[in-house]
Amino acid sequence: MSGTNTLIELAADKDYDRLDTFLAERLCISRTKAQKLISSKNVRSNVKLKTSSKVTAGQRFTVKPVESPNLTELKAEDVAFDVIYEDPHLLVINKPAGLVVHPAPGNWEHTLVNGLVYRYPEIRNIGHRLRPGIVHRLDSPTSGLMIAARTEKVSFDLQKLFSERKVNKTYLAIAHNVPAKREGILSGPMDRDPDNFTRMVVIEGGKPALTGYRVLCGMNGHSLVECKLFTGRMHQIRVHMSALGCPLVGDTMYGAQNFGDEFTGRIYLHSWKLEFTHPATGERMSFRQTVPHDFRGMIARIRLGA
Repeated sequence: MSGTNTLIELAADKDYDRLDTFLAERLCISRTKAQKLISSKNVRSNVKLKTSSKVTAGQRFTVKPVESPNLTELKAEDVAFDVIYEDPHLLVINKPAGLVVHPAPGNWEHTLVNGLVYRYPEIRNIGHRLRPGIVHRLDSPTSGLMIAARTEKVSFDLQKLFSERKVNKTYLAIAHNVPAKREGILSGPMDRDPDNFTRMVVIEGGKPALTGYRVLCGMNGHSLVECKLFTGRMHQIRVHMSALGCPLVGDTMYGAQNFGDEFTGRIYLHSWKLEFTHPATGERMSFRQTVPHDFRGMIARIRLGA
């Protein structure tokens, strides 16, 4: 069975030096995968295209996602990630930056889910066939803590905890600029960008979204910020911090390029703390994961003015 034949329509919001960079940013995939889409003629426009083609603002593209050869069989793969806690009911994972959580157009293999079913085969039969065990997600460029379920009942119970906002999630972010107020609640309603469905925007009539923030320190025109999610909208922290005038370092989808950032595939956002009540045992669980080496390195670079 093949995957969906749905085509993706994209329009450039600004000029780009290279087509592969544009596709990587807008589709949230690596430049290597963007180049494969182009070379396999799965990207079309009104002109002949190559990976180094320049993109002009307003130019439109049609993208045919690379499909899975067999979506009924989820491939088990040895994927690198750390498990920091496990019991018969659930796992707590430290997801590395750059790892996609589950298969989707453009990323059918080499995801966290492929790695989960390799290490824990029983997870294959839990929930959605392409997202077994997944009860919440992190963006591909985001690192840090995630929960995965090992039984159907715990999967249901964890999703209920998330929907009822009974899971406390705290993130660390490196942002451009320092917010005028050192702490506050960002409450702009959010929905998909009408001109680009891969983006989210603060928009009148959007779904309610609440993000708490606290500036931990200012660093040469940047800030280290603690963010707490009170709702779970896609790209919520990234969108709210951008709307505040403080896009996250590396996040060219939401304005970091205006500060000289180039697309690197790494957005400096880290899932730092998770707190929840274990749905099977009733025990209060609390986890904290230190930021990875590249995150610490970026803080050092900013402090040195490099």
